[in-house]
Amino acid sequence: MRSVSLICFVTVLMSVCGVCAQQIAGGFSEVSSGDKEVKAAAEFAVKTKDAKLVLQSIESSERQVVAGMNYKMVLHVTEGATAQKAAVVVWQKIDNSRELTSWEWVKPKEAQAGILKSEYIYDTGPYPSIHATTIVETPTGMVTAWFGGTAERNPDVCIWVSRLVDGKWTESVEVANGVQADGKRHPTWNPVLFQPKGAPLMLFYKVGPSPSTWWGELKTSEDGGKTWSAAQKLPEGIFGPIKNKPVQLANGDILCPTSNETESKPSAWAIYFERTSDLGKTWQRTELLHDGLKVSAIQPSILFLGGDKLEAVGRTRQGKVFQIESGDAGRTWGEISLTELPNPNSGTDAVTLKDGRHLLIYNHTAKGRSPLNLALSKDGKVWEAALVLEDEPKKEFSYPAIIQTSDGLVHITYTWKRQKVKHLVVDPEKLVLKPIVGGQWPQ
Repeated sequence: MRSVSLICFVTVLMSVCGVCAQQIAGGFSEVSSGDKEVKAAAEFAVKTKDAKLVLQSIESSERQVVAGMNYKMVLHVTEGATAQKAAVVVWQKIDNSRELTSWEWVKPKEAQAGILKSEYIYDTGPYPSIHATTIVETPTGMVTAWFGGTAERNPDVCIWVSRLVDGKWTESVEVANGVQADGKRHPTWNPVLFQPKGAPLMLFYKVGPSPSTWWGELKTSEDGGKTWSAAQKLPEGIFGPIKNKPVQLANGDILCPTSNETESKPSAWAIYFERTSDLGKTWQRTELLHDGLKVSAIQPSILFLGGDKLEAVGRTRQGKVFQIESGDAGRTWGEISLTELPNPNSGTDAVTLKDGRHLLIYNHTAKGRSPLNLALSKDGKVWEAALVLEDEPKKEFSYPAIIQTSDGLVHITYTWKRQKVKHLVVDPEKLVLKPIVGGQWPQ
């Protein structure tokens, strides 16, 4: 009875106040751009604004419970050959009629030097949530992957792959899941694509209920990611690269950056490295390189400093990016330490360019997962500001992957609000650099 009375009250309020009823308090929450009501609201907004406009895609969408529902969306539209972006609000009333209450054209952001392309791998997919992207160049083209499902840790989370064909990304295909022989199903985690020289494409990923209980699996592809082998479970205690890509050393060894998260409380987070000389048939590994508590570090990336000297950088719980060095091609490592660069306990990635410089992609903040930044270093120690890739407060832009392709360009993928995979192409020769002093990003 109370709910019926409330509806009657709201109906009377609407009749008295008209559109003011849409101002009933209620916070906006994210909703999938593939939601049928979101799509209907977007189509209504475009049709109402101008019949000449054509809806191309929905960049983002949120909804707010009012007397009915407000849908706040960012839309990509075209009028003839002209592409534009608009921020709109559509009020879906209790009687399911709609009203366009706000339409604002979004001015294009000033282009940053070096960014050649910015796109989403897909508009909508068969999963409301995605995370942990990876990207690789194969002899037949670019391939990317991520995990997707209803939400991270849920048993329906699978590994999905998309290929760049004739300049367009293919519809993603499920290539791995956590279904066991007895029918029990676990989530999958953190795919990592790697293309060894003269060998099949490798896809590493994890299976299991949690990072402290998962195990590593490996699949390979002979045709650039079109088809895949059966899953091979890695040996006990071997997990493969935990988030970021391996590197292939001068002698052909594949060195995998990995880490451990214990079930103890507090959980000890410690990095170590795994090595295979025969494409994953046999493995060696270092011991854990630190206690995992004084510096709680996971998910390293490997940089080349010249000769047999390597550096690893990555994520910590201490609010800073870590660094650690090896002088013997990763067989032994020195003491782990913290850099001046902030880290909000979120994944990073890094790559050494052909000219010897290094790029690091990370969230330059001690809290939250925005902004997402790109920094450059000549020596792996002193970093300069290069790009701000995303900067929207209280949103998530995270778990990036970065590679340099054979043409010298840099490709980046990352989690965009847990909804989409963002892909950027950057020319490292065109980056405009500014000093990072005392860990502060320059204005």
